[in-house]
Amino acid sequence: MKQERDGLRITAVTCVKNEGPFLLEWIAFHRLIGVTDFLFYSNDCTDGTDALLDALAARGGLVHLPNPAQGRNYQMEALKDARRQTVVTQADWVWIADVDEFLNIHAGDHSLPALIAACGDPQAISIPFQFFANDGVETFEDRPVIAQFARSHNPDIWCGELAIEVKSLVRRDFPLQYYGAHRPFVKSGQPSPAWTDASGRPVPESFVSAANPRRLRRFPARGARAFATLNHYALRSLDSYLVKTDRGDVNREHRAFDDTYWRERNDAAHVDTSIRRHLPALEAALAALKADPEVAALHAACVAAHIARRDALLARDDMRALQARLRNAPRLPPQEAALLAELGLAP
Repeated sequence: MKQERDGLRITAVTCVKNEGPFLLEWIAFHRLIGVTDFLFYSNDCTDGTDALLDALAARGGLVHLPNPAQGRNYQMEALKDARRQTVVTQADWVWIADVDEFLNIHAGDHSLPALIAACGDPQAISIPFQFFANDGVETFEDRPVIAQFARSHNPDIWCGELAIEVKSLVRRDFPLQYYGAHRPFVKSGQPSPAWTDASGRPVPESFVSAANPRRLRRFPARGARAFATLNHYALRSLDSYLVKTDRGDVNREHRAFDDTYWRERNDAAHVDTSIRRHLPALEAALAALKADPEVAALHAACVAAHIARRDALLARDDMRALQARLRNAPRLPPQEAALLAELGLAP
């Protein structure tokens, strides 16, 4: 059921493929912070993700559609389609994110309305990622991801870069050319919108205008997360990462989840447990969802499929070799290790 806060209708839009074990947590968490509606696009699911989403859609507050992509550009074609869906056109705000991304709001009561108010009610808010490491967690467990992973890179520096990718919350009156996966793009000839980072500061003008191709999706993260952080659990457990490598990128073709991707996101130098403030309410919300026998059974089927796929992958020599490489991979991102080596400071 929709539980609107401060009269705001907030729609979350996402694309999924074989994310079944993680759906209930993501939906329950986002409802807790003020999302009222969801628009899911799925493609080529083999783990029961689509069946679980259909069951949830039948209960209200969620729309599930097959991804309309004719080619392999799944996310951008879905976002193009989303603009005509009622659940988006009638929303006050649209939040575009993936199922491994959790918005950790520090302002007020830790809700989306509190974040919007803290930032001065702009037309868009872009929140920098903080990539959470695997940190030696090997085994998949069917319990909240936000309870299992607490370590990340230095929040201001990722892989030697000060500019870190963002995701964006977009108000209905934003002068929209089109939705990008990380940020909206401004319609030509329109005045520059009121657009802030997650500290309520104006984002760089070069970011607004998309003038620098290297900064289309990022800007300096230092000082940009006073009111919110986007926790990105891209790795999760080693078990789940192996399943992810087999699945491939749900959003675009020709992207490998390999050793480099793992090392870039497995820097565990910093500890941040602040998102766990939501755990008691999240556990209660999950229990309420699973009190529905059909939802509980479909979730359990997704979990079983995830574990079965892991077992099938580990019967292969190449996947066992990948597991061993990842388990023993250096904890420093490749870029930082190379810099240390150049400076003669390599461990």
